Amino acid sequence: MGNSSSSSVDHHFTSASRAFTQKKLDDLKSLFVSLASKSQSNDQYVSYPVFQEYFGLSGSLGERMFDMVTQHRKDDKLTFEDLVIAKATYEKGTDDEIAEFIYETLDVNGNGVLTRPDLESVLVVILKSVFSTESSDAESSDYKEMVDALLNAATFSKSDDGSEKGMSFEDFRSWCSLVPTIRKFLGSLLMPPSTVRPGYQVPHLLYEDSVGSDRLLLKKEYAWHIGGALPHYELVEWKLLYHSSLHGQSFNTFLGHTSNTGMSASVLIIKDTEGCVYGGYASQPWERYSDFYGDMKSFLFQLNPKAAIYRPTGANTNIQWCATNFTSENIPNGIGFGGKINHFGLFISASFDQGQTFECTTFGSPSLSKTSRIQPEVIECWGIVQASNEQDTKHNAMKGTVLERFKEDRNMLKLVGMAGNSND
Repeated sequence: MGNSSSSSVDHHFTSASRAFTQKKLDDLKSLFVSLASKSQSNDQYVSYPVFQEYFGLSGSLGERMFDMVTQHRKDDKLTFEDLVIAKATYEKGTDDEIAEFIYETLDVNGNGVLTRPDLESVLVVILKSVFSTESSDAESSDYKEMVDALLNAATFSKSDDGSEKGMSFEDFRSWCSLVPTIRKFLGSLLMPPSTVRPGYQVPHLLYEDSVGSDRLLLKKEYAWHIGGALPHYELVEWKLLYHSSLHGQSFNTFLGHTSNTGMSASVLIIKDTEGCVYGGYASQPWERYSDFYGDMKSFLFQLNPKAAIYRPTGANTNIQWCATNFTSENIPNGIGFGGKINHFGLFISASFDQGQTFECTTFGSPSLSKTSRIQPEVIECWGIVQASNEQDTKHNAMKGTVLERFKEDRNMLKLVGMAGNSND
């Protein structure tokens, strides 16, 4: 039996090795030797504490990943063969293989049922990891609202003998499309932590000192969630351009604050009288048109009580709307996204005191609020301060370590099945 097990590992290792170039295998060997030397194992294996520290994985998520990588042996010993086999599956496998690896990793109890409590504990670990520099002593309760919002976007259809319902594999894949920043994070667990590691980027929010953070709709957790659908060069700084309680609830004032800023892309956020928070990412400036305009980079999102992102489906090109001073009923004055005239995915009238959000084929989105007819309570708009324009970013990416970082991001997105949706 022992020989059979050893033969199986050797076979998997030989097969996995073919997924890498010799240089990559040599790099993995160097990494393994370095970590093993810190494990006091005579360079034979990597211990869990060293694995945990290097990859920045703590709590139940770190334990599950280590268990997956060591093929459930429970011996606290990560071998070089384990590392190569895990990397080959997790980073070089098919989309389904990678998704299944992540799905099994999230099963904290290891009982084959991915329940809401399983995911709650994982999401707390993720949020603590992302925001550790700001709140290293944060309690689980500090993230409860965001965790609940993310899980409210999930479906739990799997049930075992009438017990608590769990998330099926298909449920998981659907959920990942709605929470891309979680997918990015979970797809990069075997990369060492860094500010450019997918799923870790949090835009720096810029606003005047006189504006108290408690007045803002956009929390850093919300920015992180929205940013999961954006390329890395749009995740550096976001600047507050307009806030209805600061600048007045006026369409003309809104356009005055959002025009000629040098920032073409923006994030529009609304809190309505029902207490729901949602909005849209506009890839084009807010400018006067008599018809829909924009491109397929734009999307709608929800933040509370549900956190989800809805990208264009390709069903039509009715992306962005901005009309002012028109007298025709066929050209409603206001700003919005998707759908069709008088049946928008999201729309705020020029009076800024009413609007609508309907189920929308443009983005495959539901009504973003509790009711289709909405009354905005607070409206914010944040300009995206790009690190450089797209062309310069791609040009700079051809230099030295930046090239490797750019490739790493692109490859990781491809491996977790998101490259086709990337805005790069």
